This record gives sequence, C-alpha cells and structure tokens, in this order.
Amino acid sequence: MARTPSNMVALGTKAPDFSLPNVVSGTTVSLQDIKSDRATLVMFICNHCPFVKHVMDELVQLGRDYIPKGVSVIAISSNDAEQYPDDSPEEMKKLAQEKSFPFPYLYDETQQVAKAFDAACTPDFYILDGSLSIVYRGQLDDSRPGNDVPVTGKDIRTALDALLSGSPVSQEQRPSLGCNIKWK
Repeated sequence: MARTPSNMVALGTKAPDFSLPNVVSGTTVSLQDIKSDRATLVMFICNHCPFVKHVMDELVQLGRDYIPKGVSVIAISSNDAEQYPDDSPEEMKKLAQEKSFPFPYLYDETQQVAKAFDAACTPDFYILDGSLSIVYRGQLDDSRPGNDVPVTGKDIRTALDALLSGSPVSQEQRPSLGCNIKWK
C-alpha cells in the first residue's frame, strides 16, 4: 500500500467528459447524463484499498445527504482488475449492493478517465460546479486509518455546502491520501 497524495490539479480546470459502464445497472453513464447544474462530486475509489474502506460508510452517507439537495455523486474505480481482482466489476457490483450505494459505481477499465482527471490515489475527490469546472480537489477530511481522527467528511461537506449556498469554495484545500491507483 503506497501512501500517495492527490495531484491537486489547478482549480477552475474543466472536468473531462466520460462515458463508463455502471457495474450495478449494466448501462453506460456519461458525465453529461448525470451531472448536476448545482454540484457534482466525482470520487475515485476502489474495493480493496484500506483508505477507502476506512471512509466507505461516510461516502455512502454523503450520497444520502447531498443527492436530495441536488448534488450528483459519482464513484469510479480505475484500478487494474486483472492484478487486483477485488476491484473487478463483479466485486464492485457486490460492494455497491451490499453498501446500498445511492450513486452509480462506474468502471474505468481503460484508466483513461483517471488519467484525464489526473487522479492519483484512492480515494481522490473532485467537486465540479454547474459548468463542470473543478472547484474542489483533495481530501474527504483529516481521518486516515489508524490516526484516531473521526471520519466526518468535513472538507467535502464544507465545499459542497458553500457551492450549494452560492458562496465561494475556499481555495485552502488539502490533498487526499490513499493507495496509488493500480495502473496497468
């Protein structure tokens, strides 16, 4: 498990468009299809990473709390499933159903979407405004496996609340930290 930080792309960068398979429904989903005019949260996660497992319940709760407020939430796994079979589409579907994901779980088999976002780790988070510009990238909160800081999602929640209220999102943002994306 390599402790890898986010790349922290420039704020204001336009999010790349994508179309990926939803492992639960079997349909192809594009960013244009599911984006919100208010806020869209894109999360690069996977099944096996201890950093993702540590925050998984909060990710599901974020979806439950913010989707009703008009936020689109999207989870993407870009890991090499051949080398990491726990991250295969079949295992992704099992996890999404077991945890009752309120958001789509998409599989980026070619890893092109992760590369286009410049995602580096799992979990890695991007918040897009209504015009699909990145207004937040970085950590969920200060909690990490073993540091005894409670998982609250405060950084993501603060950014989403600002965007939803029409306030500027603070540019003081800390990188996420997690396992490196498992590149092919």
